[in-house]
Amino acid sequence: MTSSSDRSPAVDVRSSMTYEIRTYGCQMNVHDSERLSGLLEDAGYVRAAEDADGDADVVVFNTCAVRENADNRLYGNLGRLAPMKTKRPGMQIAVGGCLAQKDRDTIVKKAPWVDVVFGTHNIGKLPVLLERARVQEEAQVEIAESLEAFPSTLPTRRESAYAAWVSISVGCNNTCTFCIVPALRGKEKDRRTGDILAEIEALVGEGVSEITLLGQNVNAYGSDIGDREAFSKLLRACGSIEGLERVRFTSPHPRDFTDDVIAAMAETPNVMPQLHMPLQSGSDPVLKAMRRSYRQERYLGIIEKVRAAIPHAAITTDIIVGFPGETEADFEQTMHVVREARFAQAFTFQYSKRPGTPAATMDDQIPKEVVQARYERLVALQEEISWEENKKQVGRTLELMVAEGEGRKDGATHRLSGRAADNRLVHFTKPEQDVRPGDVVTVEITYAAPHHLLAEGAVLDVRSTRAGDAWEKRNVEKAAKSAGVMLGLPKIGVPAPLPVATGSGCGCD
Repeated sequence: MTSSSDRSPAVDVRSSMTYEIRTYGCQMNVHDSERLSGLLEDAGYVRAAEDADGDADVVVFNTCAVRENADNRLYGNLGRLAPMKTKRPGMQIAVGGCLAQKDRDTIVKKAPWVDVVFGTHNIGKLPVLLERARVQEEAQVEIAESLEAFPSTLPTRRESAYAAWVSISVGCNNTCTFCIVPALRGKEKDRRTGDILAEIEALVGEGVSEITLLGQNVNAYGSDIGDREAFSKLLRACGSIEGLERVRFTSPHPRDFTDDVIAAMAETPNVMPQLHMPLQSGSDPVLKAMRRSYRQERYLGIIEKVRAAIPHAAITTDIIVGFPGETEADFEQTMHVVREARFAQAFTFQYSKRPGTPAATMDDQIPKEVVQARYERLVALQEEISWEENKKQVGRTLELMVAEGEGRKDGATHRLSGRAADNRLVHFTKPEQDVRPGDVVTVEITYAAPHHLLAEGAVLDVRSTRAGDAWEKRNVEKAAKSAGVMLGLPKIGVPAPLPVATGSGCGCD
């Protein structure tokens, strides 16, 4: 028998274990993945190289259940990892997010090599569940039915040094017939205003200069306490935070978009002249079938008020084509709203059945070829409008926050990329002076395309920022750490303002 004095000292094997997270779906999932990364690193795991492609000790799938084929995509990816796990003793696979919340035990039955299944309400349990699965050598399935802790109380590995999500609420009280999100993320739960502002101030202290307020229905904030003006008050409070240069939010709902919010946007200098306002359909009968609580007149009235208060605002939207029962006349009403609203950009979706939603069992499902034809007509119209609206920017002098990863051809064209205040993407000539993501440049727009602008002349001004300092510091630290452990550099930064995994979101706002 070996005595305790003969034993080797205990070693935390996780300190040398790597993890990879694959994220699908909306901004909420992207933000949740930042939390999952923070939790794993807090528990001693190290992020795998960017090109790991499953070659990690722990692979986490943060799933989305919005699309009809979301489960097929998940099981296909899980299937590709099965032989890798067989060859790699100790490798673990975890599945979380909306699909995990919905399918629960089904995942382990279809993919018995999965070690952990966790839901949207208990992401904080992931490290514990991984350890329990390792010790007990059996799959752990734990799905909480209600929120255990507000996600923002969990450790976070922010993907960007200069721009950050700040969650102000979770869940949704709407009952849209095409959307399964409320069933998976629960009723809306608001976060305390003081906690939100404290997090923003802490982020600004770390160098972040742009934040995006995030909620499934962000402008319904305050419903917990019965204060209909809570969201506009929050926007104004953000305006008093020194060092916070840009404030954005997504995604609002027309039902809750009140005049005080428009006033707060117009009167608060660091709230950006940008609005993402989901339309879904321009037809009143279709909006009724979707259980959307507004109609075309109300929607266009909001757009008119925003334009009157903020003339240079860029307005974007979500539109679903081919909802059950949609007639040609209904579709023409959507085209009418697009022409009237003149969106800077529209994220268009072909309707697909979401299992578990009322719309999935409705009569008059539209044939695929009809949906495709309407979709192409809508895209063509919006492309034309986007280009016309972008041409209006030519000759304007704009301040850009320099971004990372936005310009795929920047290396070949000797350009950099950034986002204007209204969130338009601008590619600009690389100046002789060093410019870092998070810094601010002033340029003159010389050319417009439907989805981007060009500033081909010399940069008029470069302003180094604390955000740029933060980005540089993070890169130096990561390079030093990577050189030490030989894991390779992970992907640094996020396209400003922040990543959008599928269109602008779930398409459910």
